[in-house]
Amino acid sequence: MATATITSKGQITIPKEIRKNLNLHSGDRINFFMEKSGRVCILPATQDITALKGIITKPEKPVTVDEMKKTIRKRGGKLV
Repeated sequence: MATATITSKGQITIPKEIRKNLNLHSGDRINFFMEKSGRVCILPATQDITALKGIITKPEKPVTVDEMKKTIRKRGGKLV
């Protein structure tokens, strides 16, 4: 089990084996959360860009400018 000591300023150094397992590096941010049981967990807040893959979906089909104008008129908007 990895342990750390709290300094007088409330700071700790995350043990090397934990930093390695969480892939944490200098400057990375971490999130703390407490479970109902009282257990405190830490998770990396900094994510690899590949972890974001699939968050934004592609539109089903491209929309033409004429279709956009038609929709704007239909909903009562004015074209400039």
